[in-house]
Amino acid sequence: MSESDDKYPTESGRRRFVKGVVGGAALAGVGAAGSATVNSATTSPGAGGGPTQAYAIENTAGPAPRGMPLIPIEIDSEGYLKGVWPDVQTTTQNGVEIEIAATDNFRGSGVTYSSEWFQYCGVQSYPQLAPSAEADNFFRSDSGAYSWQQETYSAGDKLHVDDFSDYREWGNGIGSPGIGKPATGTWRSQDSEDTMPIQVIKSPVVEQKAPEIGGFFEAATQDGFIAWLNKCTHFCCVPGWKQSADAAKFGNADHVYCQCHQSLYDPFTVVQTLFTALPRPD
Repeated sequence: MSESDDKYPTESGRRRFVKGVVGGAALAGVGAAGSATVNSATTSPGAGGGPTQAYAIENTAGPAPRGMPLIPIEIDSEGYLKGVWPDVQTTTQNGVEIEIAATDNFRGSGVTYSSEWFQYCGVQSYPQLAPSAEADNFFRSDSGAYSWQQETYSAGDKLHVDDFSDYREWGNGIGSPGIGKPATGTWRSQDSEDTMPIQVIKSPVVEQKAPEIGGFFEAATQDGFIAWLNKCTHFCCVPGWKQSADAAKFGNADHVYCQCHQSLYDPFTVVQTLFTALPRPD
């Protein structure tokens, strides 16, 4: 493999390696939906997990094997942001009847949205990821990665659409201003010691691209808001959008940057990924 084939940035000085992929026969069965592309794959299935097609913000550089999965957004009648949890179903897997959380043809997109999208980086063992777990689906602020967020919210407060009203002007000196306003937070973690970190952006780019592209991109976003599980698919660090000027050194200041190993993700490009979801505990 040549250096040009390796997504490690030259500036990082890190050792290069070859990532394993699922065999060609497995990938041949994956079709692109709409404008989505197949982004990556990993290995070895297990009960309650296995080969999974998900939709994610695209990994564009660094060692991460694939993008971070989208969390579809819902805005309630009072303007609070929520992540949609899939419908709970019962199915048979390897001859055993199990409970899953999956919504077929999510919002008419033709995509099956499943909780298995989030079964990596240890999240598969979190009690709130059990399909029928009673968990709070509101997006809630964490301590806040941005000064505006720290001034507006306390940890645990629900994120509200009104607080993103200046999204067309917002900037913090990192990358381009006016392409969106971000917040960091948690999902389904209010009463749990295990935290599922999320990133939310309200952006005119999303407003423009969602209806143009359609498919799951449009189905998972609302009123210019987009969100994803903010766990880097490399070593499970928590990346950030416009949180570090170092993002420019490793490719793009307007991309999501993981400070641990310099992976980058494009928050405005949604791709189809193939990976192996890890099994949940019995």
